[in-house]
Amino acid sequence: MHFAIICRDKTGALETRLANRDAHVAFLGTTKVAFAGPFLDEAGQMVGSLIVIEADSLQAAKDWAAGDPYDKAGLFEQVTIQEWKKVIG
Repeated sequence: MHFAIICRDKTGALETRLANRDAHVAFLGTTKVAFAGPFLDEAGQMVGSLIVIEADSLQAAKDWAAGDPYDKAGLFEQVTIQEWKKVIG
């Protein structure tokens, strides 16, 4: 199953994101990631993340997301995890 992990950064948290980026990217390699990338604001600055992973269950996706260095660093204001069905691409 695929799960979309939609994360919104806390306001003014770009430095937290940058300080933990290498660990976050390395963490992405610990599972099957269909695709991932940051959301950008009008100025082109990173303000959130979209990650689509393969996991056996919603709980497994939640557990994986909780281990993300970004989450551990307190970067996110909000995280939504929802099952996602690939249709095209």
